[in-house]
Amino acid sequence: MQRELFIYYRIAAADLAAACAALQPVQQALCAMHRGLQARLLRRPETSSDGMCTLMETYRFDHDAPGVSDSVQAEIDAAAGAALRPWLQGVRHVEVFVEIPCAW
Repeated sequence: MQRELFIYYRIAAADLAAACAALQPVQQALCAMHRGLQARLLRRPETSSDGMCTLMETYRFDHDAPGVSDSVQAEIDAAAGAALRPWLQGVRHVEVFVEIPCAW
């Protein structure tokens, strides 16, 4: 079953550019190490009244590759968590979802 990761957290909006610059090479390296891994970084369009923004990393493999294993998830958590540590406001929340095979 295809396991996909959705990891969300908050950072100060003023730190957005620095956090993105720190995370981008980490995501590129992870994708280079794990053939078929796709990584994205998203944000909520609004900034909260306290000047925070919510970011979300997503990780999935191509359909012809296995889903995100526990060991790959641990690598993602360690690498991305370390890169973002200076800007995190709270914890990174990891959610795991699996694809539902539907015949439309």
